[in-house]
Amino acid sequence: MTNIAYLGLGIMGRGMAANLLKAGHSVTVWNRTPERCAPLTAQGAKQAATPADAVADAEVIMYCLSDDKAVEDLVWGQGRLIDAVKPGQIVLDMTTIHPDTSRKECAAFTEKGAEFLDAPVFGSKNEAANGGLWIVVGGKREIYDKVSPLLKPLSETTHYMGENPMGASMKLVGNLLVAFQLEAIGEAMVLATKAGLNPHDVLGVLHVTDFKSPIFDGVGAALVRRDFDVDFALKLMLKDANLIAQFAQDLNVPVPGAAAIRENIKIGVNRGWGEENASAFIKVLEEGAGVQVKG
Repeated sequence: MTNIAYLGLGIMGRGMAANLLKAGHSVTVWNRTPERCAPLTAQGAKQAATPADAVADAEVIMYCLSDDKAVEDLVWGQGRLIDAVKPGQIVLDMTTIHPDTSRKECAAFTEKGAEFLDAPVFGSKNEAANGGLWIVVGGKREIYDKVSPLLKPLSETTHYMGENPMGASMKLVGNLLVAFQLEAIGEAMVLATKAGLNPHDVLGVLHVTDFKSPIFDGVGAALVRRDFDVDFALKLMLKDANLIAQFAQDLNVPVPGAAAIRENIKIGVNRGWGEENASAFIKVLEEGAGVQVKG
């Protein structure tokens, strides 16, 4: 059993903290909105009033927050996590952030004598709840090996990517591909609809071809049902698209396709769909074609 502090109980954090409890670990939770802790305390977690209280006796500290600003506020701002960490503790940031933010965290925690891993996750609400995430990790190999048993209840697979911030970098590379797949299924289904094809028949073909994808299956079926219930919010996808654009600019890498997709995501958020699922930006493509994909 390991003493773990889990900070931040959004869609992802709730699922991960619950799976750590199920695995038999001692988990102390904290969230800016204290009421979100209740389902976890009912499962045996301890609730802390502040981040400092949460990490006081922790061997491992984990957090998965919404963006770079939330991380900076927890570590250096109102949360002052940097003042609370102790030598020998291991800190895992599981947030999707810019690699520069991860570098800054690593330097700050190392100065305090703590170990740091950037360990963002692929997957959304269902994968977090069911322990089926894919975790990409940057940092010292020996620290990754040490915490790997803690990551097993959370993940289908984990992947050591190299020193900090290679986990954060890999997450942005992967999210670029996710954005392309959402755009691709949207464009394909809108074109098929305008051509008069039955969307169920189209999905039947996409399910068996050599270019099949779980994203095509899941998002395509939800689109036909007009289901945009949130697994991963469109506003957060815009945040990630902006991070990818910044990351590519930092490295002077052309990403023209990603730039075009980001514009569609922006339009979707400006239409008021930011709180809907990331796939909601496909409605921008529908508006442009004058059709709606539905069964």
